[in-house]
Amino acid sequence: MKKLLTIAIATGFGFSMQAHADRLSTELIKPIEPATITEPEKVELGKKLWFDPRLSMSGFISCNSCHNLSTGGSDNLPTSIGHNWQQGPINSPTVLNSSLSVAQFWDGRAANLQEQAGGPIANPMEMASSHVLAVDVINSIPQYREEFAKVYGSADVTIDNITDAIAVFEETLVTPNSRFDQWLKGDDKAITEQELAGYNTFKSIGCVACHNGPAAGGTSFQRMGVVEPYQTSNPAEGRAAVTGKDADRFTFKVPTLRNVELTYPYFHDGAYWTLEEATDVMARLQLGRKLDEQEIDNVVAFLKTLTGDQPTFTMPILPPSTNDTPRPQPFGIKQ
Repeated sequence: MKKLLTIAIATGFGFSMQAHADRLSTELIKPIEPATITEPEKVELGKKLWFDPRLSMSGFISCNSCHNLSTGGSDNLPTSIGHNWQQGPINSPTVLNSSLSVAQFWDGRAANLQEQAGGPIANPMEMASSHVLAVDVINSIPQYREEFAKVYGSADVTIDNITDAIAVFEETLVTPNSRFDQWLKGDDKAITEQELAGYNTFKSIGCVACHNGPAAGGTSFQRMGVVEPYQTSNPAEGRAAVTGKDADRFTFKVPTLRNVELTYPYFHDGAYWTLEEATDVMARLQLGRKLDEQEIDNVVAFLKTLTGDQPTFTMPILPPSTNDTPRPQPFGIKQ
């Protein structure tokens, strides 16, 4: 009897391991892996720069202002608030898991995180500084110069080193261990029957064709409004602004669905505040499918299983400015 029980347990374990292996190999969405930190001092330096508002002209806006790590790596506004309370032109995408994207920004104009990090600093509608001024600010602070010397081998701060440190910090902002990832790895109880039904609908109607990989998106550019045109007053042209090709007009980077319950409102114009609305719009405009209320509820339930462990760390204490630090201009340069 004992031998039979042992065989049964071993057989059941074998089936479980096989199911685990099958999911990992056959499902188009893959688990997110924890960040591997090989340069902890550079990460810490990048973290300080991420939270330092002195990189902006106003001394008020930091990277975290539009990509708030307490709210899913976004700002939960249709479009962001920039220098002098200017209205931003497009919805701020989450920074969480952005290292898994094929490119950065909705139109993919930045090839990587380092290139992206330099954009808002010099953008007059965002941080409204310049790369020269940002370097002058950081160079004026002895503690920063000491940290740069330790990390980069030189106390002379450059914009390349500033953006590199920020990018390395951003690479740590991944969100593993979602309930869906646990299910992918073989835990059948990690998601409910409704959530599994939602995932099956998500797959059967074709959502997974674009929302796949570890980030469930971010790896391709697609036209917004394939079956029906998307109606919006937002002037963003999408990929066409980068390529100059009319065929790329209204083509945007597919957003990640990881932590999507935290990153409302949705789409490049931030026009829809609920996952139910966003799911309905995407099914109709991209796939030509009219989902009923139950199907929408199921898909939304599935989408909420994609929320992973949020980044946690000790908030950095920023070094103080000196007498030589350029002063902020919170309301623009006075003549």
